[in-house]
Amino acid sequence: MIKKITGVLACGMLLFYGCYNDKEEILYGSSTCDGVNATFAADVMPIIQSSCAKPECHASGSLNGPGALTSYTQIKNAATQIKSAVISRFMPKEGSLTTSQIKSISCWVDSGTPNN
Repeated sequence: MIKKITGVLACGMLLFYGCYNDKEEILYGSSTCDGVNATFAADVMPIIQSSCAKPECHASGSLNGPGALTSYTQIKNAATQIKSAVISRFMPKEGSLTTSQIKSISCWVDSGTPNN
């Protein structure tokens, strides 16, 4: 009886882990930045201001996650965390970002977080 239970558990684990996929392109769509010229001032900052830098989330004085996200320096310092959170759709907690907004943030981070 114990051998049967152990066998069933082992098969279940193999099936579960066999279905796992961690390739970003498959999980979240194409990760290419071809044709995306995201700038901080025109693309990234407006997204952060409207979706993240709210009083209950990442406004001035916030201690949530990476803290306040109200200036270029704060956002640049948290860029990798921000990219990960929006790609996984863990953030923002209120509402959601469009695929285009996520791509803008991701491509801006991938381009080295320029202050443009």
